[in-house]
Amino acid sequence: MDLSTLRPAEGSTHNDNFRRGRGHGSGNGKTAGKGHKGQLARSGHKKPGFEGGQMPLYRRLPKRGFKCRSSKDIVAINVDILNRFEDGTEVTPEMLLETGTISKMGDGIKILGNGDLTKKLNVKVNAVSETAKKKIEEAGGSVEVI
Repeated sequence: MDLSTLRPAEGSTHNDNFRRGRGHGSGNGKTAGKGHKGQLARSGHKKPGFEGGQMPLYRRLPKRGFKCRSSKDIVAINVDILNRFEDGTEVTPEMLLETGTISKMGDGIKILGNGDLTKKLNVKVNAVSETAKKKIEEAGGSVEVI
C-alpha cells in the first residue's frame, strides 16, 4: 500500500447530484434530511457568528489597536549625520543602509534639518525638509528627490 492507492472508505462519499425531497421512495423525501422544524430546518438559517441569541464571540472579545492602511513607514535622519561621508559623495538610500546609517529602508527616507553639514554631498532620497535642503545647498551640495 502506498499514497497513490489511497481512496475514501466504501460508502463514505456521496454523489453531488443526489436529489433531496423527492418523495419517500427516494430514501430522502418529506423533510429532505433536515429533521423536524427548528432553525436548521428553515431556509436562510445560520447567520455567520450567530450563537442562538448569546452574545457572539466577536462581540465578547475586546477590540485591540488600529493599523492605518494608507500610512507609510518613513525613516527620518538628520542632516548632521551626513557628515560621516566623504566630500563629493553621492548619498543614496542603498548607501545609507549598507553603511549602517539606517537600520531599515522602510517606505522611504527623509532628511530633516537638525544639525549642521560641513561636507559637499549629492543627496538622492525620497523626501527632504526645506531647512535640510537649504543646509545641503549652502554646503555646496545638491539635493534630488527620487
